[in-house]
This record gives sequence, C-alpha cells and structure tokens, in this order.
Amino acid sequence: MAPLSTLVACALTLGWVALPPASAAQDAADQGKAVYDRWCAECHGVDGAGDGPAAGYMMPRPRDFTLALYQIRTTATGQLPTDDDILKMIDEGMPGTAMPAWEDVLSRDERLAVVEYIKGFSAFFANSPTPEQLSFGGATRPTEAGIEQGRELWEQIECWRCHGQTGRGDGSSAPTLEDDLDFPIRAADLTENWLFNGGGTVEDIYRALRTGLDGTPMPSNSDMLDAGVWTEEQLWNLAHYVRSLAPEDPPAITEVIGAERLEDAAVPTSVDDPAWSEAQSYYVPLVGQIIVKPRWFDPRVDGVWVQALHDGQALALRVVWNDPSHSPDPDWADWRSRITEAMEPVDDTPHPDEPLPDRIAVQFPVEVPQGMERPYFLFGTGRDPVNLWDWTSDQAGAREMVGRGIGALEEQPPESQGTSADATWDNGQWRVLFTRALATDDPASDVQFPMSEAVPVAFFAWDGDNGESGARSSVSSWYFVYLTEPTPPTVLVAPLLAMALTAGLGLVVVARAQRREDEDEAAEGTGDED
Repeated sequence: MAPLSTLVACALTLGWVALPPASAAQDAADQGKAVYDRWCAECHGVDGAGDGPAAGYMMPRPRDFTLALYQIRTTATGQLPTDDDILKMIDEGMPGTAMPAWEDVLSRDERLAVVEYIKGFSAFFANSPTPEQLSFGGATRPTEAGIEQGRELWEQIECWRCHGQTGRGDGSSAPTLEDDLDFPIRAADLTENWLFNGGGTVEDIYRALRTGLDGTPMPSNSDMLDAGVWTEEQLWNLAHYVRSLAPEDPPAITEVIGAERLEDAAVPTSVDDPAWSEAQSYYVPLVGQIIVKPRWFDPRVDGVWVQALHDGQALALRVVWNDPSHSPDPDWADWRSRITEAMEPVDDTPHPDEPLPDRIAVQFPVEVPQGMERPYFLFGTGRDPVNLWDWTSDQAGAREMVGRGIGALEEQPPESQGTSADATWDNGQWRVLFTRALATDDPASDVQFPMSEAVPVAFFAWDGDNGESGARSSVSSWYFVYLTEPTPPTVLVAPLLAMALTAGLGLVVVARAQRREDEDEAAEGTGDED
C-alpha cells in the first residue's frame, strides 16, 4: 500500500481535497493590523500596551491589551472576554471614556479583523480554553417592592461607600479609588446612566453586577448567588434600584433655554425655592477645554442642568451639576495631587500647589448680536467682549466680569456689581442661583435682556479638587436664553371665537340646506298629486 504522504499528495494533485487558500488567514491578519495601526495605535500603542502617543491625555488610560484584562464581559470575573464582548466594545465604544464607537466607521469585516488582531497581543488567548459566557436570563419586571428590596441590598453591601448615598460618586471611599495600574479612578455617577461604561440599561447593570469590572475596584456579585445568599431575583432588584437613580430617558439637548415669566410673584432669590420644582430643566453638556494652553483633558463636570425664570424686571438663572466634593476638601487633597501628576505630561504649565475652589461662570455677549454672530466662546475677544457672572465656592455672592479672551478677565468695579448668587452643596451636587436685573445702568459692560429675543449664553465649570483652575475647566458651546412674554387674553380668545363663529355658520348652512331639501321634497309631493 502506498505511504499516506503519497496518497495525500495524489489527492491534492487530482483535486480530491479542497484546502482554503493559504493566504486567507494572512490577509485577515494584515487587514486587522492595517486597521489597528490606522485607528487604534495612537491611543493603545503599536504593541497594544496602552501607551500610544495620546495615552497621557486620557483618564482613564487606554486599555493595555497585553494584560488581557477587560472590564466589559459576559464571562466570569477574571476570565477572558468572548469575541462578541470585544466586538461590542469596538462597536459601541466605552461611554464615559475616550473610546468612541466604531460601528459606523469600520466595516464588519474590519472590526472582526481587529478583534483577532487585538487578541494576538496577549498569549492568554492562545493558551486558554474558549471563554464561556455566563447565563443571565431575562430581566424581571420592576416593582416598587422590588426596587425597595434593591435599595436594602445596596445598603447591605455598602455600595454607597464608593457611589454615595444618592449615587453621585461622592462616597467616603471615592477619593481613594485606583485601578489595577495604580491610576486614580472615579466611582461611577449612577445618576447619569447615559455615560455608564458598558451601557445603562437594567440588563447592562445586571451584567456588571454579575461579572464585575475587571481592572477596577468594582467587584463581582456572582459569589452571592453561588453561595445562596442572594437569589437571581434579588440581584435583578438591585439592578433595578441602580437604574432608578437615573432619569427614565437620557436628557434631550436643545439650543434654547426658556425663561418663563412669573405673573404674580417676583423671581426666586433662594436656590431651593419651591418655584424651581415647577420650572423646566434644560441639559447643557460640557467638555474639557482643549483649545488653548493649559489644556484640560480630564474634566470632572460633564454637564449642567439649567432653569430660568423672570418677572419682567429680573432674571433668575439656576445651574445644577454633580460634583463629589465641596472644594477645597481635605479628604480629596491626595486625589488632586494624583490627578495633576497623572495629567502633567500633557502640558508643561505647572498646576497651582494651593487648594482650589469649585467654580461656575455664566457667559453672555455684552451686546446681544443680531443674527447668528456671537463672540468667541472662550471668554470673548477685545473686539467682542463678554459679560460673565462668576461664582466660586470659597466666597459668598457672585462677581461680574468682562472677558476679552482667556487671561483677559476684568472684574467690574463694586458700584457696577448687580448680580447676586445663592448656592448650596449636598450629596455630591452643587446648586447655584444667579439673579440680576434685566436692564442695568452700564450697557457697555452688562448684557441687557430683551423680551422674546434669543440671548446667547455659555457655561464654564471647574472642580477644584480635580486640579481645575484657570484655563483647565469644562466648557460649553453657545446656547440661548429666551425670555417669554405673557400670552395676551385676546390671543387665546380670538381663536376660540373664530372656531365658535365657524361652527355657528356651519350649523346655519346645514340648517338652510336641510330646510331647502325639505321644501323641495314637499314641492315634488304636491306635483305628484296634481
């Protein structure tokens, strides 16, 4: 009988056995490398070690693929992720980090090729069995009793130590948290589920509770199930409670902040006046100031909620944002040092050594522009200055300033200061109220608020315990404040009268038509008798 090798050779020669092209696997590997080098290496590094040229600008740092340590998985804690897990992170990105979503940028073949290429950075994938996905089952239906049980479990396992009593990331342990690479890491703000790492649905939260977030202080709770201490229903109830801490829907972003007119009362002068419970809130997202030095790539404040009311004489503007500390807070002093040290490589401008306050500034153009022209959003220019209402946590009241660019802010003299402020901080949240007359005696420095006209407005925020001051801040783009006028009674009555008149005329027309039809029928009947 011929040797096996001879038979194989004959089979291949005669075409009895079809083998895949030898270059197919190599082509996929080449594609994965090409895509990775173009889109991923700048952050994650050429060798996948999380040390790309842009890595120092990011907090948290980019993933080190050589460690094979992944936060978002459907596998048990300490286990490798599945290919689908890695693909999900590539497709959807990592909210709350610098990792964007790639599903609409790269083709599916490109993304799958990158998954294989990333796995090649670590020998763990080649030398370990295929990862086994956990079974999560379906979400239970949320009930008041179930959510209350979830709250009790939250207290039992002391989730509040990191996340705070209201979930805003202000727990007593929050200033001490660090990841497995010894970088400081924030406790998630559970009131902002649209920024949850790995997704903000109750299913996403349940998965994170089961698997933990490897590489972070967030542990797995699977051991509670395995030991029979909790049931799956109880863990789902905890997930429902966490989900209940955030709004039902992500905040909608609109360009216009409506200031409703109060008819029978003056504008509130207290930040917690009951009137604010009836006023509409508008969400304004903020990002790090990265336009001019010293730039800031690690902002703490990612958005503010704004409410506005006026009474025809004054405007009250209430600004609310989450901040885990009332800066300067001695408990956060070490955090501030570690953050500034971690972010120091991105800018050679030294950070101040002294404790820093929290701060918010509301910006308007000195002269309300016609059309869409607005001053430069970073504190204006010499040609187009801005009027700033400025508040800091280390002093009472507010300051009015004129801005002619970053580094060119001038406080107005005491006799021109007409803006007051009221502020309070509790459970990881600042609430600041600015109040000022609509018209002042200094139009050269103060914005004058017209009725029923859009006035540009922008916001700046600083978290002192996060090392933020000066140009290191969070910034928004321009939005608009619109002071509404009361609706005259005639505006409401006229349409009603018109509708009533139209309906009355319609009835008359119908009645006349019916009478004419009856007369015609009667005439026809008389003719038949003749």
